[in-house]
Formats: sequence, structure tokens, C-alpha cells
Amino acid sequence: MTRRTIRASEIGAFLYCRRAWWYRLQGVEPQNREVLGEGTAYHLRHGKEVWLASLIRLAGWLFLSGALILLVVGLTLYVLR
Repeated sequence: MTRRTIRASEIGAFLYCRRAWWYRLQGVEPQNREVLGEGTAYHLRHGKEVWLASLIRLAGWLFLSGALILLVVGLTLYVLR
């Protein structure tokens, strides 16, 4: 009995469509490769957009933090004069 690694994507494929999972195990090639390729390209674009949005959000928090620090320092200097 040989052991093989079961990946999360395989579990997802099994849960989504057991028949498609079984066909893949049998080596049956999908007939809609173009559509699958478009889906892969879409997910790559979406992943980049999510990464960029996270980076922009981080930059926003950093700018907000910097502005608050400058405000506190400015008010402190104003009060101490």
C-alpha cells in the first residue's frame, strides 16, 4: 500500500464536486482548459488586487498614526509656550 500526500486543494475539489475529483484521480483531462485558464488568471489578478489593497490600507494607518503624533507634538509645544 503506497501512501500519498493529500493536499488542501484536493480536499476542496472533493467537497466541491466528487465526480470531478474522481475523474482527476483517473487521469481524465478536462475538456474546458480555456475556461480553467481564465479562472486561474482571474484569481491571480484578484490576489494581486487584494495584496495592493492591504498595502494601501497599511499606508493609510501609518499616515494616520504619523498625523496623530504630529498633532500631539504640535499641541504639546503650543501649550508649553
